[in-house]
Amino acid sequence: MASGTALIYDEEMTSHKLLWNDPICDIEVPERLSASYKQLQFYHLVERCVRVPTREGTEDEILLVHSSEHLEVAKSTQTMNEEELKRVSGNYDAFFFHPNTYCCARLAVGATLQLVDSVMSGKVCNGMALVRPPGHHSQRNAANGFCLFNNVAIAAEYAKLKYGLRRILIVDWDVHHGQGTQYIFEEDPSVLYFSWHRYEHQEFWPSLRESDYDAVGLGRGKGFNINLPWNKVGMGNSDYLAAFFHVLLPMAFEFDPELVLVSSGYDSAIGDPEGQMNATPEVFAHLTHFLMQLANGKLCVVLEGGYHLKSLSESVCMTVKTLLRDPVPQITGEMAPCLSAIESIQNVRAAHKPYWKWLVYEDTSFLHNLSTKSHFLKKANTNPSTEPEAKITNNNETVKIERFLESHMRNILFPAPPIKTATTTKSKASACVLPEPNHVVKEMDKNEIKALVSDFYADLVKEDRTLLSFGSMLAILDKILKKEVCNGIAESPTASLSVGVALRHSVHFGFQRVLCIFVGDMQIIPNTEDGNLYEPHVMFFILSLGIWGFKFVPNCFSLLLKDADGNDFFSAVLGFILPVAYSYQPNLIVIAVGPNRSLGISGISLLFGLLQGLAESRILAVIEDTDINLMQSVAKALAAASMPHFGVYVPPTQEKVHKIKILRDQLQQDWKMLQCSGKSSL
Repeated sequence: MASGTALIYDEEMTSHKLLWNDPICDIEVPERLSASYKQLQFYHLVERCVRVPTREGTEDEILLVHSSEHLEVAKSTQTMNEEELKRVSGNYDAFFFHPNTYCCARLAVGATLQLVDSVMSGKVCNGMALVRPPGHHSQRNAANGFCLFNNVAIAAEYAKLKYGLRRILIVDWDVHHGQGTQYIFEEDPSVLYFSWHRYEHQEFWPSLRESDYDAVGLGRGKGFNINLPWNKVGMGNSDYLAAFFHVLLPMAFEFDPELVLVSSGYDSAIGDPEGQMNATPEVFAHLTHFLMQLANGKLCVVLEGGYHLKSLSESVCMTVKTLLRDPVPQITGEMAPCLSAIESIQNVRAAHKPYWKWLVYEDTSFLHNLSTKSHFLKKANTNPSTEPEAKITNNNETVKIERFLESHMRNILFPAPPIKTATTTKSKASACVLPEPNHVVKEMDKNEIKALVSDFYADLVKEDRTLLSFGSMLAILDKILKKEVCNGIAESPTASLSVGVALRHSVHFGFQRVLCIFVGDMQIIPNTEDGNLYEPHVMFFILSLGIWGFKFVPNCFSLLLKDADGNDFFSAVLGFILPVAYSYQPNLIVIAVGPNRSLGISGISLLFGLLQGLAESRILAVIEDTDINLMQSVAKALAAASMPHFGVYVPPTQEKVHKIKILRDQLQQDWKMLQCSGKSSL
């Protein structure tokens, strides 16, 4: 199995620079690369990555996407003087040439292809290429928006040609629409292109009608172009996560890509003069984490925009730390998407309903009277403009954001435990081959166990087998609670009882929010229904063989899913459990896996993988089943190894979609991350 993270950087790409005054282009500076690399060095991330050398992309590789005329114009600029360069640059929208631009652009293409080769050959599992100039605005026959060659588009065509790939996902989280990538693939069903972007009802550059949500692709490519327009500035972490939960991830899992490419622009982060958004750097760790669950972990991240150097460099570091499988920091900010984000997400779902199985039974409709539209219609009538805005950088505001980010990063970053996963000497998990070292802990003494549990589970300590399982579980849990390990696996003959002991112990230890998920046919933890055991500290989800529906007991939420296999797993997890869990923001997760479950091993592993973005990856797995394949799969998921293939996508039934909708409707006022699905959200 591939492991390791590639990092590709060549200082030569900083030699592309603006030689004259241009208020549109002067933010695309060489320091974008050097500051990002310097910050990676500061966090000691460079030495942890696999260094892959750069090379120049060949002309044939560039011609996979671009015309020969475009290539010849680019080549001709190498010997031009400044006046000639300025004249040629003027033929394009927001682009500048330097005598070294052509060489740098070829290096950017070659670096991107080196990353694809490293991932596809198994040399590494994933990686990031720090490149300039960026690429996603570049079209077949034209430079555009700081971009000369479309690095990611070339990479997709290259991967299809060299490795025979039939399904490639491109995720573009730059704040500008990657219209160049859209034009290249809008008729191609082998490439699923997703872009969110500042749009403001076509007021924001590139100001194209085809950047709106209803541009879904052409011909055979219909449904494979996903535009999510942001119609106001100030979008934050919850808006970005909602877009993933309610649009991108369901589509991506149904599409089932063989490779994921990211056009990774960080002008969508806080402080950027272009984007004017409020998303903080750690959100990119969460987005990266989710994408790592696709394509068996084959993920290539390629730099696009990002013009506030501190915001850019911290966001790059958050991305690379996650690629290296470091625990993901807790997300910050209120978990409540704004009304404008909800409207855009709902319109995307409505536009794509004819093309995606997961949307067939969803209650979607277009929203035409958008909350932001009247403002922009009024603005257009009073001050029409089709020219790109010249960006004014306020030095005081820049310094203010830098100071905020310095403090913010100190608050959210934490030392990762040296060991990923704890097991006990008698556990089957200890025999599993893990991609990283696991920690084998010593079980507790019988008398020590009795002292811990006798006051609230006195009737259970009479049976030695149960008592010993408590000891093993508590020994592992203590390592997690003390942050000596990230997570752990405990075997138990009575998983639900062990979970009860674990939850009480965690609350006594001082953990205030514990998320508990049951998978399989298990009785709910004893003594919870009187409301006296856990107070408000614990939230439960139950994926069980019970009847469909939900129920409340004091301080306890139960989701009962019948036959929680492929045909409702994604609806339940992406559309419900993840949004509520992110709203809840637990500081510990306990997952119990019991008998008679219809959710397969790959589904259970994926559940563990998706939830590792929460609670700084602190997860205790309590497993009643002794299947060695299950234990090994969970162990690898907890070690953040690449996820196994989930299997053929099976769409949910109408009945199951309807029952999830009932849950959302009843609970979305309390759990705001649910408010991006269905008419009732508004």
